[in-house]
Amino acid sequence: MTKYDAEWAANEERRRAWMAENSLYSAAEEHSSCGVGLVVAIDGSRSRKVVENGIDALKAVWHRGAVDADGKTGDGAGIHVQIPHKFFGDQIRRTGHEPREGELMAVGQVFLPRTDFGAQETCRTIVETEVLRLGYYIYGWRHVPVNVDVLGDKANATRPEIEQILISNSKGVDEETFERELYVIRRRIEKAAVAAQVNSLYVCSLSCRSLIYKGMMLAQDVAEFYPDLKDERFESAFAIYHQRYSTNTFPQWWLAQPFRMLSHNGEINTLKGNLNWMKSHEIRMASGAFGDLAEDIKPIVPQGSSDSAALDSVFEVLVRAGRSAPMAKTMLVPESWSKQAVELPQAWRDMYSYCNSVMEPWDGPAALAMTDGRWVCAGLDRNGLRPMRYVVTGEGLVIAGSEAGMVPVNEADVIEKGALGPGQLLAVDMKKGKLFHDTEIKDKLAAALPFGDWVERINDLDEPLKSVTEVPMFAGTELRKRQIAAGYTIEELEQILAPMAEDGKETLASMGDDTPSAVLSEKYRPLSHFFRQNFSQVTNPPIDSLREYRVMSLKTRFGNLKNVLDEDSSQTEIIVLESPFVGNAQFEKMVENFNAPMVEIDCTFPVDAGPRALSDGLARIRAEAEDAVRSGAGHLVLTDHHQSASKVPMPMILATSAVHSWLTQKGLRTFCSLAIRSAECIDPHYFAVLIGCGATVVNAYLAEDSIADRIDRGLIDGTLTEAVARYRAAIDAGLLKIMSKMGISVISSYRGGLNFEAVGLSRAMVAEYFPGMASRISGIGVTGIQQSVEGVHAKGWTGGADVLPIGGFYKARRSGETHAWEASSMHLMQTAVTRASYEMWKQYSAKMQSNPPIHLRDLLDIKPMGAPVDIDEVESITSIRKRFVTPGMSLGALSPEAHKTLNVAMNRIGAKSDSGEGGEDPAHFVPEPNGDNPSAKIKQVASGRFGVTAEYLNHCEELEIKVAQGAKPGEGGQLPGMKVTELIARLRHSTPGVTLISPPPHHDIYSIEDLAQLIYDLKQINPRAKVTVKLVASSGVGTIAAGVAKAKADVILISGHNGGTGASPATSIKYAGLPWEMG
Repeated sequence: MTKYDAEWAANEERRRAWMAENSLYSAAEEHSSCGVGLVVAIDGSRSRKVVENGIDALKAVWHRGAVDADGKTGDGAGIHVQIPHKFFGDQIRRTGHEPREGELMAVGQVFLPRTDFGAQETCRTIVETEVLRLGYYIYGWRHVPVNVDVLGDKANATRPEIEQILISNSKGVDEETFERELYVIRRRIEKAAVAAQVNSLYVCSLSCRSLIYKGMMLAQDVAEFYPDLKDERFESAFAIYHQRYSTNTFPQWWLAQPFRMLSHNGEINTLKGNLNWMKSHEIRMASGAFGDLAEDIKPIVPQGSSDSAALDSVFEVLVRAGRSAPMAKTMLVPESWSKQAVELPQAWRDMYSYCNSVMEPWDGPAALAMTDGRWVCAGLDRNGLRPMRYVVTGEGLVIAGSEAGMVPVNEADVIEKGALGPGQLLAVDMKKGKLFHDTEIKDKLAAALPFGDWVERINDLDEPLKSVTEVPMFAGTELRKRQIAAGYTIEELEQILAPMAEDGKETLASMGDDTPSAVLSEKYRPLSHFFRQNFSQVTNPPIDSLREYRVMSLKTRFGNLKNVLDEDSSQTEIIVLESPFVGNAQFEKMVENFNAPMVEIDCTFPVDAGPRALSDGLARIRAEAEDAVRSGAGHLVLTDHHQSASKVPMPMILATSAVHSWLTQKGLRTFCSLAIRSAECIDPHYFAVLIGCGATVVNAYLAEDSIADRIDRGLIDGTLTEAVARYRAAIDAGLLKIMSKMGISVISSYRGGLNFEAVGLSRAMVAEYFPGMASRISGIGVTGIQQSVEGVHAKGWTGGADVLPIGGFYKARRSGETHAWEASSMHLMQTAVTRASYEMWKQYSAKMQSNPPIHLRDLLDIKPMGAPVDIDEVESITSIRKRFVTPGMSLGALSPEAHKTLNVAMNRIGAKSDSGEGGEDPAHFVPEPNGDNPSAKIKQVASGRFGVTAEYLNHCEELEIKVAQGAKPGEGGQLPGMKVTELIARLRHSTPGVTLISPPPHHDIYSIEDLAQLIYDLKQINPRAKVTVKLVASSGVGTIAAGVAKAKADVILISGHNGGTGASPATSIKYAGLPWEMG
């Protein structure tokens, strides 16, 4: 390494450390999309042609990667091939050894520290020690030849020392045992490196079957950098290749793919939940295959793994424990099955039901190319959100990957070609020389074990619970006390609960959220208000929960989950429900059917027990939960219904997460279910937070009692059982919508994933009770929460109140929650503008300034800088006005007159207006006789593509790709048919009276390279316009923005959560996205 390289690398590390501490960029939030594929000989015969085809295919997907500014540093590329025995036999002879005929050899591809020779030797010692500990002989080390001329400056500055360790099967074990013990050796090496605090040791592969060449070069330069790959002796029966496009702006060689068994194009949306559940599964992970070595492979997922690396780690342990690659894929990334039962063979349904009993799906966009050394497979996720095309040739080759035509093939030689659909699998058994299509391989897997017999042990409670008649738990004065103590308001009962109980749907609202963040509010706000829903943007798409309903599932499994490495009937001794929502009477019926002991834990704490009462209470329920599980309880019920005048209910979100995180930490979470009975729980957001914090099922008993009260008073028609069924339908739909914002299809993978960001909660408290959740601005802790709940509890139980507070959270009301845009302020502003009255405007300004803090920016003060600057030195008003922009509001959301007026006004002052996503009247593209320009300078391109024509795109200065909307990120929108007039239909190129839908995702943007393609296309049609990408503030948005910048966007716009909308569920407006100030 040159002096320049050393200085550059050190400077990059300093920048990374600074950004982790101070910026919106977070390495933990990095995302990637890629080009991926495979070439395999069906008969398993090795040839040079397979390797060359793999190299050519990798070159062909170069456009699915990104290139650094130096023009040579890529985001990562690599190839996975079989070990060429002739080639490595010669390498072993160079060490002075003669390999025995037919004896297995293993090759480890290792990244070592390049400049720290002491650390380099430490790494070699670690590797050699672990190989020798398991009784294998080391032939020696080999320096891998490399051509550094093809690397960019960044890639070369961070380049590791690349060596291979050559190992003999001196124990004479069979191939499977050798491969399994090499896996154990690698895991021991990784753990030893962590213990020795060596950060630069990475084992790309350690196998007797295959090896991996990868790095931070461009796809076309992989074989140039590694001359080994061009050697004629380098032969293989398969080649799996990968080209990475990452939001990561700092090259890291180990993040390049392929990984040990799979290459992944996509993103695992459920990663947080999957990792938490894997930690819980580990304590039971024993296997006859590993024997006494089982502890050496834990933790299964190494710290700091990317989503793809984590999936690879779990895939690998399933294979090493005895499952085939096709079965491991079927367990981890299954197709949608629960709502397609009538279309799938019974044997398949039984197999998927078994898989659901054993393992949480790893859900998210995924095109996978994978191998276990015998099987080579290509597969897709349940939604099919990444491409995987394939060709079968007359020569017996299967070529599959992200693009068609990656390897030139004579059409006359093509036997078959096609594309995999959602959840489909293509597999080659090289040992038997057979290609299995989706139906064939699933038939084979489903027939391999008696899944049908095993799943008969699953206890499905849906039918028994449907026949239950619902009854309230509390009524009258007792109900009113509990409602007040839970923070209920008249507004919440009428505007949120009643529509769900009457119509089975959430309340729709419009505009945006102009109320204070919960931490700034002077009113009581439930703990759920401190959690903001996460959502997907750019790197993976949200899902349309209405139109893609069939691939989504709320199927809930619970009970004592068994060892995931086993394959037997004990794994299906569980309970299942179609939804986590349970009514009052249903809850009692469910408990009667529990197949294991149940323990109820009282989640209250004493009144006047001091400032640590809540903390002590949380410690108590954690201890009680642990004792119960260790004593054999299979079901825990956490409830606050024992509250009274002397007992304060804990916030059930806090209680649930405290117990779930504690049991996870102790390795006990999979031994039990967590059933929650909560008074506060009323809307889909609260349900989602409880489930995201680990709840298995939820009984919102007080919400049900409130419905019963409204029925008794004649405000809701029908019976309580019917109303609760409608309430459940609304909650279920809301849960699906919240999950879909993250691109998550299955609730078992959402559960425990903490897919929220805390806004206004103490970092210390979040780290203790919500580990892994972001809380960037900190805020109140357990003591502050205790004071809040004690205050509202006192109003309900000892305050003598018998009438609920009016509310005002959703609509401004006198004595209710503060609103920034309340009526009197708006009247002042409109009057000032109408009368052109500066005095009136000053009154409006003073009124706004007198408001208590509403936005985070209201907490900022302007720091005086001394004497004022002469006005002539200040930027002119004309220049300042050029920076003013009106947000995108479509023609349809606004009247034609209002839409045009905005455009004309902004153009008059030299500012910019945004057309919104509804298109624009072509008549506006021509200036009016008086010189006014009625055309918006910014034209929006949204998911519906309404009104987007070549003419439209060429009449602007800026083209805005609307990826997400501040008021409802992760959701689409719709314009009801009654609003689709002749004019709207003409501008949007649609039919009058027909409802228009903007889907949640752009259906041509499923990854970041797709966004790069759209940006390129827009720049081709209008080279003069800047291209803007509109994002919404979220945790990790800086990391996403880095990828968007690499996609060559000119401007990145980040919206806050309180933007406006024409129509959206009230809970979306209130709880999705983050304040703009948090980026």
